This record gives sequence, structure tokens and C-alpha cells, in this order.
Amino acid sequence: MEFDLIVKNGIIASACDVIAGQDIGIKDGKIIALGTALEATSSSTTTIDAQGGYITPGGVDSHVHLEQPNCPMGDTWETGSRSAVCGGTTTVIAFVSQARQHDSLLPLVEEYSARAEANSYCDYGLHLILTNPTMKILTEEIPTLAREHGITSVKLYMTYDPMILRDREILNIMMASRKLGMTTMIHAENHDMIDLIIETLEAEGKTEPYYHSVSRPKIAEAEATYRAISLAELMDAPILLVHVSSQTAAQHIRDAQTRLLPIYGETCPQYLWLLAERLKGTEKDHFHGAQAVCSPPLRETSAETDAMWRGIANGTFTTFSSDHAASKYHVEGGKKLGLVDGKPFFRKIPNGLPGLETRLPLLFKGVLEGRISIHDFVRVACSSPAKLYGLPSKGAILPGKDADLCIWYPHGKMKSFSLRNDMLHHDIDYTPYEDLEFANWPRYTILRGKVVWDRDGEGLTGKMGYGQYIKRGASLLPGPRNVFVNEWRPPM
Repeated sequence: MEFDLIVKNGIIASACDVIAGQDIGIKDGKIIALGTALEATSSSTTTIDAQGGYITPGGVDSHVHLEQPNCPMGDTWETGSRSAVCGGTTTVIAFVSQARQHDSLLPLVEEYSARAEANSYCDYGLHLILTNPTMKILTEEIPTLAREHGITSVKLYMTYDPMILRDREILNIMMASRKLGMTTMIHAENHDMIDLIIETLEAEGKTEPYYHSVSRPKIAEAEATYRAISLAELMDAPILLVHVSSQTAAQHIRDAQTRLLPIYGETCPQYLWLLAERLKGTEKDHFHGAQAVCSPPLRETSAETDAMWRGIANGTFTTFSSDHAASKYHVEGGKKLGLVDGKPFFRKIPNGLPGLETRLPLLFKGVLEGRISIHDFVRVACSSPAKLYGLPSKGAILPGKDADLCIWYPHGKMKSFSLRNDMLHHDIDYTPYEDLEFANWPRYTILRGKVVWDRDGEGLTGKMGYGQYIKRGASLLPGPRNVFVNEWRPPM
């Protein structure tokens, strides 16, 4: 058996097991063998010694915003995907975003696809953001995009004036998605609660970045999460609640799952590591907290971050995504849009944080500190997002799968360091994780059999344009159960 690449002496991790003493044989971008003492039969075969470190599947980051209007002065496909592979992620799924005035999705998909084509370091897929779900779009265009373009997921918003959908519109989308085996992603926050609080805060002159967290309380997320689950139960439709940040919202998801509803949850690094105090200014920069503005906001106490870790460990969360939606801070047109004539207005600050490159290292830090297991790590960062979003060739180290690997340092073999933004490969001028201590980091990233990141060697070795577009299929996780709340049935 001939190999292009053999990876030896690692501990292969999956969502349910670890395997030591097995080599990984790779040919033509695919894993073709797991076995003992695989040997190179050609001088062209490369061998990597994992030296006893964990080998996890290449990361699948299923919630990424690149070159979108909501991320002014943010990462391009080139810089964002570059940072992904340098952090162990080999596949991202980004968003084609519809604005209210767009009455067709087809030109939007064509235009956004052109931005990514030939500019990505990693493999990628696309979601749709729907803000004007006309019947033509739901009955004609979405089926076409699913069938011909492999776009099998939609995202919708229960908040933000330019994007919010009414419950009836949400139900219509769920009906269409259910017929096609698509996943509906939902940003769940109660818009009217938030709108009222913002109005009163601004009347009181409380407009500093910190008040962003005050304006979007946990109860707003909890109510909308419960409502989204109720709508999904009515339609017998699978949904994913994105970027869950609070204990009560997570509990609603957990309760639905115990009733066997196809309800899935996602959380993000910021809700594991950061608290609302980060939104406060410093003595030198009163606007500094704008760097940590995201929605839902960072929460007030460690009880909430602990609950997010617990949600990963107990299976409440299906996916762990970066929600990378970065804007520069130190330039006009980015986060500084929230400064109007020198006065801060949190409502005008672009939402979102950088996190593509740091996603996996931050989660692996939780493994090292005993918060989650290596199996939890693989499940939420690699295998479950691949299953949920119809990526059968991704997310696992098995023969026949794409040879996407992340090789970590053996325990104690990497010198710990404090993170600085200039160590990262994005095009953002800050990281919210500055000075956080790391004891491990991806040593190698391998995408379809090619080493694209070699931390101890040349660093970034991948080439822009090597990343390929992936036409996705239907979700591989449990979907509709044909169980309804009463004798009424949604149109099938």
C-alpha cells in the first residue's frame, strides 16, 4: 500500500474513544489506512512523528462571518481562512446574507461565492441568512440552492431591526426547511425587551460600551430560546440555537432534548472565558470595552461561564463555534463607529469578536484543565458540526474520510506562553484573549493530506486557493420525528 503521508506515534482522539499505537496512512487527500507500523514504500512518502501528542480531526467551525456588511473593517476570506488553519481548523461555514430589499437569493450566492473562490486557505461551505423569506424564495430558490449548490442550512434572527422576523415568518421557514432536511439556525433574543431597555438607557445617558450587556439581559435570551423551541415543536422541525450564553437558555435546550425533540445548541469561546466586566473602559481608554461587544453579550458572573462548560460536558451543546465576526478597533470605520463626536453609543458599535484562530486552543485549554474530556472536544468542535451540517467526509479520523488532522504537542513538550495579538494570523488589531496563558497549541494542521501549518517549522505552509468549496448534504443528526402537538399537521 502506497502513502503520500504517514502520521506516527500519536493518540488518535474521537468523540467516543482514544487509540494509541495506530499510524494514519494518507493517499490523495484521503485517509486510507489506520494500522500498526505503516511503512513508507516510496521515497516521496512524508512521515510526521506526533511524539505521543493527541491527533484530533481538523476543526469544523460552522459559524463564521467573513467579508460581510456586519463586520466593517473585518477579515477577508484570505485573512480569515489563513487564521483558521493556523489554529487547527480545516473547514469553515460562512454566511450569504440577505438584506430586506433583496427579493432573490441567487445573485447573492453568486456574488458571495466569488469572494471566497480562490481566496481560501481552508475548505468551506455556506449558510443562508434570511431576512425577507418570500414564498418564491422558500418554495423555489431554497430547494434549488440545496439541490444544486449544497447549501443546506438557513439562519434567522429574532432581534435586530434590519433582520428580525415575525413568528409566522419563522414558522414558514421551518416548514420549508423541514421538507428539505435543512437545519434552521436561530439567533434567539427578545427584540422588544432589548429595544425598551436601550431606549431607557439612552434617555438616562448610559451609552458606554458596558451598557450593551445591561441592554440584553439573560431573560431576553431565555424567553426567545423557549419560544423558538416551541415553534420548532409545533412544526416538528430541527433547529440549532446559536451562540448560547446563559444558563437558563441552555436549560431550555436541555429540557427539550430530554423530550427527544431535535433541538441543538451551540456555544462559543467568549461565553467560556470572558465576563461582562470586559466591556468596561480602562483609565487610558474609556471606549476599550467596545472590543468585547457581541450579542448575546458577555454575562456577569462565572456561574454562567461554568454553565457553558457544563453544557459541553453533558452534551447539551452540539457545536462549538467561533462566531468570528471581527472588526478592527484602532481604525475609523470599525468598532469606533460607536464613537459619535467623541461620545460612545454602544448601540452603534459593530457586534462581534475575533476568534477563528483561537477557537480550538481555547477549547483544548479546557481539556487540559479538566473541564471537559478530549471526547467532548472532538464532538463539539469536529464531529458533530460535520454531522449536523451535512459534511460526511469531515470530522473524524477514519478510512475514507478527508485527511484533515490537527496534531497537538505531547503533554509538557510545548513551552507555555501568554498570547499576544501579533502572534495571530488574522487581520484584526486585537484579540480579546490577550495575555491568556496557553500550554498547548496546534503543532500541525493537515488539510486533505497537505501540511498547511507547521508551528515549529515554516509556520503557515498552506496556499491561498487550496481551500475547496463543499456542497453539503442534509443533516446526519436526528431530524423530524413525525410527532406533533395535536391532530394538526404542517403541510408536508
